[in-house]
Amino acid sequence: MFKWFDERLELKKFKEKFLSKTFPTHPTFLIGEIALFSFITLVVTGIFLGLLYEPSTKMVSLFGAMVPAAYASVVRIDLLPMGMLIRRIHHWSAMIMIAAILAHLMRVYFTSAYRNPREINWFVGLGLFGISLFAAFTGYLLPYSNFSVTATSIGYYIAKSVPWIGNWISTLLFAGDFPSNATVPRFFFLHVMFIPFLLVSLIVLHMVILVKQKHTEPAVNRTKKESQNGKRLIGIPIWPEQAIISIAFYFFLLFVIVLIATYIPLNPIESYGPPAAGTPVMRPDWYFLIVYGFLKLIPGDLSFSIFGGKITPETIGGVIFPTFLILVFALIPLLDRAKQPQHYISNPLHRPFMTALGITGGVFLTMLIVSGYIDVLKIAPKTMILYVVLATAAAGAVSYSLLRVYNRNKNGGKNV
Repeated sequence: MFKWFDERLELKKFKEKFLSKTFPTHPTFLIGEIALFSFITLVVTGIFLGLLYEPSTKMVSLFGAMVPAAYASVVRIDLLPMGMLIRRIHHWSAMIMIAAILAHLMRVYFTSAYRNPREINWFVGLGLFGISLFAAFTGYLLPYSNFSVTATSIGYYIAKSVPWIGNWISTLLFAGDFPSNATVPRFFFLHVMFIPFLLVSLIVLHMVILVKQKHTEPAVNRTKKESQNGKRLIGIPIWPEQAIISIAFYFFLLFVIVLIATYIPLNPIESYGPPAAGTPVMRPDWYFLIVYGFLKLIPGDLSFSIFGGKITPETIGGVIFPTFLILVFALIPLLDRAKQPQHYISNPLHRPFMTALGITGGVFLTMLIVSGYIDVLKIAPKTMILYVVLATAAAGAVSYSLLRVYNRNKNGGKNV
C-alpha cells in the first residue's frame, strides 16, 4: 500500500526533504506551539458553537420572555450537556493563544531573533497578534448580552473617532449605526470566516519562512562539532521525535485549558441579560486593558481639529496610541544596528540597551493595565500619570544600569 502511494506522491522524497528537518531542543520554542495548538482548539470548539449559534437579533421567545435570537442561542448552548464547558474552552483558548503570541514575540525580541534574515517573520508575528486581537473583539459581541454590547460599543466609538474616515470605517465594520440588525451577522462572518482565513494564511506563511530559514539556535550549539562551523542545525528530527513531543505537549495543554475552563467561569450572560438601556459595570479582558487604561488617563474634554478632522480622547487613546505602538514594534528590526545575519540566540544580559528598552516598555504597558482600575483603586488620573512616568523611568534606568555593571564586571572592567 505504501509503495502504491509512494509511486504517485513520492512520499520518501517528501520525508527526506521536510520531515527530516531538525528542530532545536530549546524549551522557549514551545511557546509558539502553545499559540498554534490553542488556535487548533479554537477552530474545533468554534465549529461546534457555530453549528448551534444563531447570528440574528430578531426577537424570539426564551422561557416566556422575548429576547434577541443570538442571546437565546447562547443561553441554550450553555444548557446543553458540555455546552457551557465547550464555550469556556473556546474562551480560554483564545486568552492563551493571545498570551502565547505575545510571549513568543517577547522571546524573539529579547533574544534578537528578529534580525537578518528573520525580519519578515517578525512582521508576520505582529500581524498574527493584531489579527488575533481583532478576532477576540469580534467575538465579544456574539453572545449579544448587555455586557457584550456595552463592551463592543467602545470599539464603535473608537472607530467613529478616526479623523476624516471614521464614519466610513464604522459603517464597514459595524454595518451601519451600532447596534443595528446587521451588526451581529457582520461580526459573525468576520469572526468565523474572514479572520480565521487571515490567521491560517499568516500561520502557513510563518511556517514556510521558518522551514526555509530554520530556527535560531541556542548559543551553546555554536561551539559543537556537529554544527560544522554554524552551517548545520543541531537538534532532533521533526518526524517522529519532535512530532511525538508536540502531540504529547498538545494533550497536556488541552488538559490545562479544560482544567481552567472547568473551574473559572466566563461573564455570566444570564446575569447581565439581553441588551438593555442600563450600562453595566464592565472592564475589557486583559489584552484590551492597555488601550482602556490609556483612555482612562486622557481628559474627557480634550478635543481639537486638524485640517477638518476632529481629534477626540477616543482618537488619541484608541487610534493614535495603538498605531504608534504598532509602528514602534514594526521598526525594531529596521533600527537594530546589527547588519550581519544571526542564527543563534542572543543572551539578553549581553544587550543592555535593547533589554532595558524592552523592560521599560513592558513596565509602561503594565502600568496602563493598572490604570484601567483607577476607579477601583480610587486614584486620580493625574496621580496615575505620575505613577506611570515614575515607574517607567525607574524601570529603564535601573535595568540599564544593572546590565551595564554586569557586563563591565564580566569584561574585566571594560565598557560595553
